[in-house]
Amino acid sequence: MPSRMRSLLATLARRAFSETDTDEQRLNKSLLIFASGLMGFGAMVWLMIYWAMGIRFPATIPVGYMLVSAATLGVYLWKGNFELFRFSQVTLFLFVPFIMQWSIGSYVTSSGVMLWALLAPLGVMIFQGWRESMPWFFAYVVMTAVSGFFDYYIGYGEDVGLPAHSVAVFFALNFATMSAIIYLLMSYFVRLRERLERRLAEQHRLLQIEQEKSERLLLNILPQPIARRLKDDQSTIADGFSDVTVMFADIINFTRLSEAMPPRYLVSLLNEVFSHFDVLAEKYGLEKIKTIGDAYMVAGGLNEDHRDYSDAIASLALEMRDYMASRSGVHAQKLQIHIGIGSGPVVAGVIGTKKFIYDLWGDTVNIANRVTAEAAADTILCDAATYRRLRERYEFEGPLTLHIKGKGDMVAYRLIGKPSPG
Repeated sequence: MPSRMRSLLATLARRAFSETDTDEQRLNKSLLIFASGLMGFGAMVWLMIYWAMGIRFPATIPVGYMLVSAATLGVYLWKGNFELFRFSQVTLFLFVPFIMQWSIGSYVTSSGVMLWALLAPLGVMIFQGWRESMPWFFAYVVMTAVSGFFDYYIGYGEDVGLPAHSVAVFFALNFATMSAIIYLLMSYFVRLRERLERRLAEQHRLLQIEQEKSERLLLNILPQPIARRLKDDQSTIADGFSDVTVMFADIINFTRLSEAMPPRYLVSLLNEVFSHFDVLAEKYGLEKIKTIGDAYMVAGGLNEDHRDYSDAIASLALEMRDYMASRSGVHAQKLQIHIGIGSGPVVAGVIGTKKFIYDLWGDTVNIANRVTAEAAADTILCDAATYRRLRERYEFEGPLTLHIKGKGDMVAYRLIGKPSPG
């Protein structure tokens, strides 16, 4: 029997609440059904009291209320029209107490039973809002005034055979019961709202965690200023920079070495090397642009706050060269890199809508790439523009004349290191 009851309640719950309901809609539906249950319980208590006291005609009104209320609930569970159910219930809340009072007599002889009608505007205020409750409160005031008019001028129902002490008891019961219903309804509303607020707070916390993850992922793909612009503006991001220093670092003979390595070891090796390069790039405040196979591209000058970016690129190149030279051998061979650096104007922007990337284009990028290809193992080659900026602070060898495909002869300089102190 308990399992059947649980199954029935589950079925009724599915009929009362839709999967598409928002939290606010579920709250309103729960409150209205709860309020209807409280009013039905109060009507049943009043029915038993009136019947026990022999007040037959007024006792039929709670019976009629319970039947009509149950019918509206059944129609709601059948049709799912919550607006009709809400209107029907609030109408019953408003008019039934006044009908009860008129059937018994005056305000005094009915022990103020019309106060139950106050639940109608209060309920609408909770279910829908204060604006929607104003017409219902106005109707309550009008009905109260009409009842007062008849009581004052007609004196209808002054004598219904109820003794004074019974009237006093009914006053106490009406006020106590009405106060209890309002208190229970407000308490239920507050508990549901607090539960909803806790759920929303938890959802907000989880959303913040996911947002932070997304932002960290975005910052791992794009420079911070570009990531911020992409979040604020979905239009095409394209910039021109009059002066940027670009560096490529390429692992020598990595294709041949990879043929003798298991794929997992190959990826692990690249990840170890490039992760260390990432740390160094962040150390010098430079922007990693991308990795292309076994090549690593980084640039300085994209951040307006970094004014000595050519110096930072040179220091990064020297540390990368020394790190690779200090590594132990891989399959009896040491990993070696060659590095090329170029300075000048570039065009930068975000391309793609899926797996997008922030990239650089222009003659400066091509020069840095071509110079890298001409550099020997463990060698750092710089173009003439970079050399002129750094020659007072770094040691160079050269000039060297390189024949660059598509550019012809070009002068380059080999970066050796920083001068020894003294």
